[in-house]
Amino acid sequence: MSSETRRDAFATGCPAHGGRTPLYGPEFAARPRQVYDALRRYGAVAPVELAPGVPASLVISYNAALDVLRDPVTFPKDARRWQRSVPSDCPVLPFMMYRPAVNLTDGAAHTRLRAAIADGLSRIDPNTVRESVERNVDTLMRGFSEKGSVDLRAEYALVLPMLVFNEILGCPPEIGERIVTGMRGVVENVDAADNNQLAVKAVAELVALKRARPGQDLTSWLIEHPSGLTDQEVIEQIFLLVGLATETEQNLIVNALLLLLSDDRFAGDLSGGNLPVEDALEEVLWADPPVANWAISYPTQDVALHGVLLPADQPVVIGFAAANTDPAAMSMSRAGNRAHLAWGAGPHKCPAQSQARTIASIAIERVLDALPDLELAVPTSGLEWRPGFAQRALVSLPVRFAPVHIPPRPTPGTQGMGRAGGLAAALLDAGPRRSNPLTRWWRGE
Repeated sequence: MSSETRRDAFATGCPAHGGRTPLYGPEFAARPRQVYDALRRYGAVAPVELAPGVPASLVISYNAALDVLRDPVTFPKDARRWQRSVPSDCPVLPFMMYRPAVNLTDGAAHTRLRAAIADGLSRIDPNTVRESVERNVDTLMRGFSEKGSVDLRAEYALVLPMLVFNEILGCPPEIGERIVTGMRGVVENVDAADNNQLAVKAVAELVALKRARPGQDLTSWLIEHPSGLTDQEVIEQIFLLVGLATETEQNLIVNALLLLLSDDRFAGDLSGGNLPVEDALEEVLWADPPVANWAISYPTQDVALHGVLLPADQPVVIGFAAANTDPAAMSMSRAGNRAHLAWGAGPHKCPAQSQARTIASIAIERVLDALPDLELAVPTSGLEWRPGFAQRALVSLPVRFAPVHIPPRPTPGTQGMGRAGGLAAALLDAGPRRSNPLTRWWRGE
């Protein structure tokens, strides 16, 4: 099929959406794999709609996705030309708009920002991260272990990454709560513009605090880096890191727990006490990655990709979930295979995957170890998936178990990234302070 013919095929989709398949709403959230399979009739790239009136091209071929991710010259990240074509109230604009962040820049600017982030992450002691995760895991589990039931998303996976990354960033609890509240609204397109401002303002307060009183934390290291990042650049890098910590990490934990608790391939290992956590994580990263569709680029001129002509200045979205389940990719053996695209590829590959794996592995291992008879409280058909084109995320993960008592751990010193460790206690001690949105999430309200 010629490029022109394939481009004409873009008009054969849903007439109500300009011939494009919508990647939003409860229908897509409930059955994304069926949507991806149906889109394969278009070839390597399919016409989709990210929100009402927001057309895009979704790359659903594994090899085509690699070609895009490895070619930032043809597929640049700068969204500003596209932004001029959409109204200011576009629901996904706060989520997709240009920022001077490492994942949204190319060339020398990207190299400079990535060096600062990579150097900062390299200074984080893995043992300190592990201790932080274990301490916060135990604190959270003590809050529900004697109840016999819990929503593991609201009271565990949602809160844990934020606790750990707040310590990594040296972020005080009262600032961290506002950052996460705003970030969640941006990702879920709930009052996105207002929540974007809430998050940015809170991060700006953190940067001002650390410029005045630096510490042994990632925020201070970004400020002090020889690359000479401006305050705005530091704010944007932290905005990105918090988004990865709160959204991607919680989805990875929840999706892996769901797999372990519902898939017969893992049930025997769980009952026998051998927790195949790494196997479950790899399976999720292949088949149900926490970020399903992202790594958006904006070609500055019409460009052919695997026989499909992509229009200039229109978003090109990498379908991580679709590409990983491309029949060509699924022919590869997955045993010990980390060739999936869940962390990206090329110059924009995720620089924090080591920390992400540590948090997820410990979170899953410790909750399964502490609650060995853990099981889903509802059938998998009763679980609800959150809407949105980018994420693959459950609304809740209700489970039940035999109540157990988890004794307190000794409290370590507060050096280095432990300076923000009081947030877990703040959440547990919040009591009836219902004005605190993060506390309401933590309590599953």
